Amino acid sequence: MPVTIHDVAQRAQVSASTVSRALSASHLVRGTTRDRVLAAAKELGYQPNPAARSLITGRTGNIGIVVPDLNNPFYTGVLRGVQARARQSGYAVFFADGEEDPAAEEALVRAMARQVDGVVVCAPFASDAQLRSLAAVTSLTLLNRRLRDIPAALMDSAGGMRQVVDHLAALGHHRCAYLNGPNNAWSNRERRRGLRAAAARAQLSVVEFGPFEPKFEGGVQAADLALADGVTAIIAYNDLMALGVLSRLADRGVAVPQEMSVVGFDNLLYAAVCAPPLTTVAMPMEAGGRAAVDLLLSGIDGAGDGAGSHRELTTNLIVRATTAAARSHSVSDDPRPMAGRGSHG
Repeated sequence: MPVTIHDVAQRAQVSASTVSRALSASHLVRGTTRDRVLAAAKELGYQPNPAARSLITGRTGNIGIVVPDLNNPFYTGVLRGVQARARQSGYAVFFADGEEDPAAEEALVRAMARQVDGVVVCAPFASDAQLRSLAAVTSLTLLNRRLRDIPAALMDSAGGMRQVVDHLAALGHHRCAYLNGPNNAWSNRERRRGLRAAAARAQLSVVEFGPFEPKFEGGVQAADLALADGVTAIIAYNDLMALGVLSRLADRGVAVPQEMSVVGFDNLLYAAVCAPPLTTVAMPMEAGGRAAVDLLLSGIDGAGDGAGSHRELTTNLIVRATTAAARSHSVSDDPRPMAGRGSHG
């Protein structure tokens, strides 16, 4: 005979409704109870019937996530968190690439809405009006975009940037460059907000360049502009751009960190293994994905704190080998030929 939900309830010493919640909305069940139910289901080999559950609950058992660029490893980290939390709650995940196109994002969410119970939109390029319109079509949660009446998980980019500024100021830097990501990216606006406030407090002069594509090539392009301006430190919008900066500085014979300090954002795997290892702000990618799913499922279940509930996630500066005390003069002031200075490591 097939194992039923009542068999699992009897083994776990809970009600059948508790088993149902533990398997389909585990965030609503106390941890010890959930673990007992999951252990009982595993011991008995219980497999929920998705079609039957859908008929009973009116839900699909699926959620969606739209990211702006699947080629960016940052979003791979977010997806891992989304997948892990969804699996724990008994949901399957559909994902799609919005290609940094507001119209594509909107079309994808509307198409997904017919097949899922809700959608997480990660770092959306869509306008406020577009997002509010989508929130009327399906349960919606945002990641790294603040909108008053839509739930959101928000990584503290401004706080991370304040840590960067304090670090560079403590090393004696007085003039730095910031390489902007996309102008319409909420995270870029937050980084700039944190940068300007912290720089004013620390009396650090900042010159901004960009916007640039948030990719390796964007950093290569931006490095020459920063060098020509005589800064002693470069802060990149993300790690991919910072890696492009490091590559271009090596090509031009500028030693890092002896002649130029470089800082990124995200703390991708590449940041720890590049040469020299990159000082960067660790963004809680997987935790952000998990938090976004928690908010989405709470909204679906009607257990949230309201349509505009936001969850803040802390960021941390990871100091590695690309930052050091500022030189007494900038690279652009050095009379020696560029190729004759520093190491190429």
